[in-house]
Amino acid sequence: MKQYVVARPLYSEDAFADEHEKIHRHHKTLRHHVKQYFTCDLKRAKNAALSLLPFIGWMRIYQLKEWLLSDIVSGVSTGLVAVLQGLAYSLLASLPPWYGLFTAFFPVIIYFFLGTSRHISVGAFPVLSLMVGAVVTRLVPDEGPPVNITGFEGLTSDEQRVMVAASVTFLMGIMQLAMGLLQVGFIVMYLSDTLVSGFTTAAAVHILVSQLKFVLGLVVPGLSGPLSIVYIFVQIEKTNVCDLVTSILIMGVVFIVKEINDRYKAKLPVPIPIEVIMTVIACGVSYAFNFQVIYKVDVVGRIPLGYESPMAPNMQIFGQTAVEAFPMAIVGFAVAFSVAKVYSVKHDYIIDGNQELIAFGASNIIGAAFKSFAASTALSRSAVQESTGGKTQIAGLLSALIVMVVTLAIGFLLEPLPKSVLGAVVIVNLKGMLMQIREVPHLWRRDRPDCVVWVVTCLASILLGLDLGLAVGLGIELLTVVFRLVRFWIYEPEGVKIFRIPSPIFFANIDFFRGKLVGFNPLRVLRKRNKALRTIRKLLKKGELQMTSSLLCHTVSSKCSGPIEESEDESNMEELDQPTDFKDLPVQVNWNSELPANIQVPRVDVHSLILDFSAVSFLDISALKGLKAALKELIRVEVEVYIVACDEYILEKLHSCKFFDDEVKSSMFFLTLHDAMLHILEKHPVNSENTKVCEKV
Repeated sequence: MKQYVVARPLYSEDAFADEHEKIHRHHKTLRHHVKQYFTCDLKRAKNAALSLLPFIGWMRIYQLKEWLLSDIVSGVSTGLVAVLQGLAYSLLASLPPWYGLFTAFFPVIIYFFLGTSRHISVGAFPVLSLMVGAVVTRLVPDEGPPVNITGFEGLTSDEQRVMVAASVTFLMGIMQLAMGLLQVGFIVMYLSDTLVSGFTTAAAVHILVSQLKFVLGLVVPGLSGPLSIVYIFVQIEKTNVCDLVTSILIMGVVFIVKEINDRYKAKLPVPIPIEVIMTVIACGVSYAFNFQVIYKVDVVGRIPLGYESPMAPNMQIFGQTAVEAFPMAIVGFAVAFSVAKVYSVKHDYIIDGNQELIAFGASNIIGAAFKSFAASTALSRSAVQESTGGKTQIAGLLSALIVMVVTLAIGFLLEPLPKSVLGAVVIVNLKGMLMQIREVPHLWRRDRPDCVVWVVTCLASILLGLDLGLAVGLGIELLTVVFRLVRFWIYEPEGVKIFRIPSPIFFANIDFFRGKLVGFNPLRVLRKRNKALRTIRKLLKKGELQMTSSLLCHTVSSKCSGPIEESEDESNMEELDQPTDFKDLPVQVNWNSELPANIQVPRVDVHSLILDFSAVSFLDISALKGLKAALKELIRVEVEVYIVACDEYILEKLHSCKFFDDEVKSSMFFLTLHDAMLHILEKHPVNSENTKVCEKV
């Protein structure tokens, strides 16, 4: 049995400070920050322009031959879907259908210039549309007089509703813009995955019920407030059979083809645009058989060609809708930022939360001036834009042009379209949100506090409405977090980082935790290494590279002259995220040595990382996912990770949640920090005189 004995002098704080130099961080004063903020030079002006207008950055590196065709195909596909979803989501907002076309045009144009995501599709989002509809029907109900507001005089009911929707969208945009200018984009980290999942599931239930009146062909007043979702069943016996049969047929076909798209997405060049196809067929059949007259089917009706003149928001409506506008601003940004973050990681570029707030704020303000309603991003539409090959927001711009063509020239072709078809399309697209309910049993077994947050948020949003439900869910979530620290201490022996975590790890600090681990981005290093291996293999294949006989140094020399430029192609990005594979190379490359052909790979001076979990009392589901992703990234760049002093409850939870696999193994856990350190010293002897101690915040 191996044993160890520790013998050292007894130190006081003063004695230890006398013998060991402590590294101090120099903090800038408030005066320095103020001076720096108001200092302007050419470089800072250039950076400010690139920050405010991010499209300049990616336009400068735009690969015309490689990307343009993909953007065109993506833009046309996305534009067709945007037309259909714009018409459908207008019904959720209790507005005439053609106003959805405005929402699919104006915000997209503004986001092209100001947004940092290259792949999301901006426009109507069903949850936001429903929240707008709740405000609209509260101030301008289907039955009875509207609320007494100056500016309603002489307007039709539809015009009053448009004014309400545009005004609340304008106010929502002001709030988003203000938050962006105040640099508070970090607020989305306090909306956990669990809370958002419960909230969007409840929203899907509201959307489902709100569309039943179109699917069943009923004339039901648009009602809002607690328990409003049960009012739809009052007139169920008056169902229009033609609407019902049409809806069932549409939903069945669209659902089946969407499943085919998902199952064979690797083989299909582009997803089958089944919603567009069925809409065209439904329009033709409705027109040929005169559904509106013979079967009393409610159709889209007259779609005016062209755009309407801009309008100013109503200040009195601001006062009536401020309470609803704030959660709309938060939800719209949170959903868009979450989707944008997924695609930015996949395609290896950076998005800025504060700039996204500015972009969506400006998009909603300008869009509202031209009578569009609240814009964010729809998951299904963004998936179409990305999966059809979209590389940049050029695809979004082209989708807006498709919408413009429909608005200016061929919108009249959609006039015989039954509203039941739009309702059916909306319901089919709810599948992803409704299926989130399957998370509840998993959460109950793995993390009951998270499960409580999910259930309470969902039930409150269903019974009390989306705005109050979100507030209740946020309150419950904050109750589960009494006091969390987001400061971590790092002790640095030579080649080793010891990372002490003095608080639980949860959704609000997991990103901060990952960013402070080792001082570099391991995923970016891994991708650089895999790109370098591609180049080395090409050189070996061409005979322009030969291995040296010294295998101990693992050096590589090249007979070619001049640097080899690394490809910036974003294709096969998933392959670059896989562990480095040396199976077809005669030696294993030493990444800290000089590489051939001037290939530059970031140097990694850390060989071991110790995570001190002695103060970590729990991890939630978001933290588990983030921790496992961080560990895999580090292991794949040959950084050995050890976790010490882990609570038994956390270890049991890791096992029950299937945390471990072929890369992340339970053997990385040690009883104490000293155990792990001795194990590392056996593998990597170091000079103890080079040990440093520092604090990172």
